[in-house]
Amino acid sequence: QVQLVEAGGGLVQAGGSLRLSCAASGRTFSSRAMGWFRQAPGKEREFVAAIRWNGLTTYYADSVKGRFTISRDNAKNTVYLQMNSLKPGDTADYYCAAGSNRFASGSRELEYDYWGQGTQVTVSS
Repeated sequence: QVQLVEAGGGLVQAGGSLRLSCAASGRTFSSRAMGWFRQAPGKEREFVAAIRWNGLTTYYADSVKGRFTISRDNAKNTVYLQMNSLKPGDTADYYCAAGSNRFASGSRELEYDYWGQGTQVTVSS
């Protein structure tokens, strides 16, 4: 069992930055890929970024590539999402997820076993 708790969301102006964190409980964090998804009001949840267990391979949605960076610290059981140059279109609830043995590139929800409760990010224009 893995429990995930996101933090770091908030209100920021367009062009600003936020750093989300996701703290994981359980012994399997360091062996799991991790991902970030987001869901804007009235829209389906979408993939944002993913990172393999050792941090050496990352994946990003085209919409955030070059602006967002995913990283992890396995000693702290934590995954991060650094978000720069934020746009109003980035406004959403952001969720972290722990990967399953079905993990490929991390862009599909079925590749994950556990999900956090989400943290809200609002970008004002």
